[in-house]
Amino acid sequence: QVQLVESGGGLVQPGGSLRLSCAASRSIFSIGNMGWYRQAPGKQRELVAAITSGGSTNYADSVKGRFIISRDNAKNTVYLQMNGLKPEDTAVYYCNAEVVTASMRWGDYWGQGTQVTVSS
Repeated sequence: QVQLVESGGGLVQPGGSLRLSCAASRSIFSIGNMGWYRQAPGKQRELVAAITSGGSTNYADSVKGRFIISRDNAKNTVYLQMNGLKPEDTAVYYCNAEVVTASMRWGDYWGQGTQVTVSS
């Protein structure tokens, strides 16, 4: 069973920075697209940023110029560097990855979510 383990959330003041990490583990053959989504209270889950296995990225308009997504394929890990945080960035952030397991089965996996709160 593939697991995505997130870390790095927390409470930060407006204008501050946080770095989220998401490591995929167990029986992985390869990982395709990886991404970060977020869900604020009363709102639908939305894509924040995504990155392909080749390193191509795309971002939600609301975070362009402030957030940077990256990945370390050797570590099966994706990162989200969040700068210039705003109160409206407050949400639970979820990691997502398209994984081919060691038994050659494709699956779409999610992390457990990590809370990011931007408040003074």
